[in-house]
Amino acid sequence: MNPTIRAQLANRKERIESRLDKHNLIGMERPMFTAANIHYEIADRTRGLAHGGIGLIHALARDIGLIDAINQRLHLLKIHLPFHESDHILNFAYNALCEGTCLQDIELRRNDEVFLDALGARRIPDPTTAGDFCRRFTEQHVRTLLDIFHDTRIRVWSSQHHAFFDRATIDMDGTLVATLGRCKAGMDIAYDGTWGYHPLVLTLANTGEVLSIVNRSGNRPSHEGAAGEVDRCIAVCFRGGFRTILLRGDTDFSQTAHLDRWDDDDRIRFVFGYDAQSNLKATAEDLPADAWRELKRPGMPAPKSGRRRRRPDKVKDAIVRRREFETLRLRSEDISEFCYRPTGCRKEYRMIVLRKNISREKGEARLFDEIRYLFYITNDWKSTAEEIVFEANGRCDQENVLSQLHNGCHALRASVDDLTSNWAYMVMTALAWNLKAWWGLRLPVAPGPHQAAQLEEKQWVLGLEFKAFVQAFVRIPCQLIRSGRRLVYRLLAWNPHQRIFFRLVAALRC
Repeated sequence: MNPTIRAQLANRKERIESRLDKHNLIGMERPMFTAANIHYEIADRTRGLAHGGIGLIHALARDIGLIDAINQRLHLLKIHLPFHESDHILNFAYNALCEGTCLQDIELRRNDEVFLDALGARRIPDPTTAGDFCRRFTEQHVRTLLDIFHDTRIRVWSSQHHAFFDRATIDMDGTLVATLGRCKAGMDIAYDGTWGYHPLVLTLANTGEVLSIVNRSGNRPSHEGAAGEVDRCIAVCFRGGFRTILLRGDTDFSQTAHLDRWDDDDRIRFVFGYDAQSNLKATAEDLPADAWRELKRPGMPAPKSGRRRRRPDKVKDAIVRRREFETLRLRSEDISEFCYRPTGCRKEYRMIVLRKNISREKGEARLFDEIRYLFYITNDWKSTAEEIVFEANGRCDQENVLSQLHNGCHALRASVDDLTSNWAYMVMTALAWNLKAWWGLRLPVAPGPHQAAQLEEKQWVLGLEFKAFVQAFVRIPCQLIRSGRRLVYRLLAWNPHQRIFFRLVAALRC
């Protein structure tokens, strides 16, 4: 990092810490908000924008070769007058990164002269043109775009540490995208009465990246088309340098027709939930008592301060008991295992069974106990049964990624008029989430005394929610200055994360 910038950041940090010092009570006898006689004016010469971090995002997209790859390989426009394919695709991603939630929000960026200058753009597509671009896609075009993103992520992965490639964990799930529209082609009614689409989403648990999105009609089952999409993602991960792969999915994805094929490759392991069928429950009930052992889940990690706060009272629980609502309470968990060969398989696999002892209560009265079984099928014969269960539970983190795609970058929406165009919209807008992941992966980690801290910061960025990432690294007020051949973003405000921000700035400049 530039020594001048390092000194400026330290100075700003010192100033804000002085203002926030709780021991400095000078002038505290009056309310804090004292601004009065406020006026607004329009600047003639000074120009600024709220989302100054978008410049670094664009520099990242250029650095990893994304823009050139899109223009060279994706051909949707007969004449590039005035826009290229990359202009349209980045328009969707940048709209999400600048806190846009729908196509109409593109109009705000389009009419922001400073935003256009910050990206060196004379103009950007308007919402209507953006929607028309989505409608130009065919399935093959969407596949081409996904392949471009795969090649880009491999280039980003290539700069990672050797340990990064130990194992790729691929999670899969379906999620409903509801719509109130009545004329959207390809929509249908889902199992719970929701009208809309049912896209399949595959993610890389290591980084949170979206590996693939496949849009489907709302009435399609979760696992439909999953095996083929998994095979594509497996090929990408092996091409990217990962040495082993773990596949995870819930009970809808225990596709027995493909388990043998995946097991034939020694580099592939899988852990899938399995439906609690009557024959499996009968087998579990016939297991001897000594085959079961109690499952002990890890406790909460100790707080960094070393002191645990007193847990607040369980208000909800008290209301449930006082009003004598009927509720279920987990009493204990036991674990066991046995070998099992599904009907569609030639081989036997390891079936882990989790027995939950649940009591049904009403108020303070305990009505009766019931036993429920959860099953997990795996070809991992080395890990303990407990480790398999915890590994399967780890897939629940994908629900957080799906939530970010729904409510963070707003990629999982039916914003256009048919199944394929909405598929294209989802893939292009989800690029905003992937750019966040690639932003974190491109953070340099230098050997030396700060290596551990920099690795921790890298993992912290990868784990950020989309809104938190935008607030920390994109929503940075900047003054825009054109000096000679340089386009200068001059930061106008300080936040605690700008040291990380400038680490990436320095890395991309090099």
